[in-house]
Amino acid sequence: MPQFVIERDMPGVGQLSGEQFKSASQGSCTVLRQLGPDIQWVHSYVTDDKIYCVYRAPSEALIRQHAEMAGFPANSIVQVRATIDPTTAD
Repeated sequence: MPQFVIERDMPGVGQLSGEQFKSASQGSCTVLRQLGPDIQWVHSYVTDDKIYCVYRAPSEALIRQHAEMAGFPANSIVQVRATIDPTTAD
């Protein structure tokens, strides 16, 4: 299944509490269950003012639908074409 990186502009998000992250995650998971097994949230990276999420889904459109239903911005959605790491150099 294609993998995507979603960039979410969310000023101040890095200052949220653990409880606030838990609540946001629960809301996201609720929408994911509603949308069915074709979309999966892999993980997210939280910075001071943005969240970068990695998702698996058949299309960008399904990711946009999730963002709209969950109430999260999806400022940029790009498909991952390859994954590299230090072992790629071997």
